[in-house]
Amino acid sequence: MTVRSSIESKLSARFAPVALTIVDESHLHAGHVGARAEGETHFRVEIVAASFAGRSRLERQRLVYAALADELAGPVHALSVRALTPTEAAAAS
Repeated sequence: MTVRSSIESKLSARFAPVALTIVDESHLHAGHVGARAEGETHFRVEIVAASFAGRSRLERQRLVYAALADELAGPVHALSVRALTPTEAAAAS
């Protein structure tokens, strides 16, 4: 299973998102600390889920980081997270 697939699987199982975008940005960090030639080290995630309602931005990010603890302890060097409720996502578009 790829790192991206693992991220998708875990976030889908934990948050039942109405929208989930996972972008591998590793190519933008080639040669930087933590980058590997095979990639899958730097990701950007946008997740929209009702379970984020009533939670601060920091709480949402902590929930996502906790769900991906194994990936962050291993192959993932950097993770950017944007976690929104469906209402916030609708207002942003």
